[in-house]
Amino acid sequence: MVGEPGVTEVGLRAKITEQLQATHVEIEDMSGGCGQAFSAIIVSPQFEKKTTLARHRLVNTALKTEIAAIHAWTPKCFTPEQWEKQRQEGNQAVAPGKDTTGEVVTGTKD
Repeated sequence: MVGEPGVTEVGLRAKITEQLQATHVEIEDMSGGCGQAFSAIIVSPQFEKKTTLARHRLVNTALKTEIAAIHAWTPKCFTPEQWEKQRQEGNQAVAPGKDTTGEVVTGTKD
């Protein structure tokens, strides 16, 4: 595996777009750049009439090799209609963990 590039945001985005015909993909490396933890927002017509679990299975099947090579993968999956409704309502979803530093935990007791 020496010399082989690891999993990247660009590679994940390309594969998701190609295999799931995704119309919108946001990928964030949550590992600080080492490529071991990613979160994603994926919008695809292939998610129509599928449960959340079925959507995640579809994504995980498409990214089987990549997921096996990383520590953590957290997708949020939407149909184009769900995504557009969120945008119109101003409830823009963010990738899980986005806008956090991972350093502050609130709601815990000492």
